[in-house]
Amino acid sequence: MSPFFVMSLLFGLTFGQTASLCAPSEYIIHVEKRECAYCLAINTTICAGFCMTRDSNGKKLLLKSALSQNVCTYKEMLYQTALIPGCPHHIIPYYSYPVAVSCKCGKCNTDYSDCVHEKVRANYCTKPQKLCNM
Repeated sequence: MSPFFVMSLLFGLTFGQTASLCAPSEYIIHVEKRECAYCLAINTTICAGFCMTRDSNGKKLLLKSALSQNVCTYKEMLYQTALIPGCPHHIIPYYSYPVAVSCKCGKCNTDYSDCVHEKVRANYCTKPQKLCNM
């Protein structure tokens, strides 16, 4: 093997994760409760972007742990709470949501992330909208 190829391979393995484009990204969550008069549009941040993955064509030869693919997920997050306007007194008008502070490429943690790829559901309001800037 040529020295250039070996150095390129070592560089790619060492810095591949740092070159990934996984970072906090602005996102709007639309929240509404059936009993409340308004829909709340909340500006927050989520983890989004590209993480380096590896080809799993050799899955019969590799251990199961070697087959897991990295996803863009939370490294550090905090929760904030918003007040949904127009709720009757007997309804709890609060909604808590995650805010991504920093992100990383890693295994998906089902404790706080949806790790299943599904069809994108519409994120919209069916009631008059109020904007919440946190």
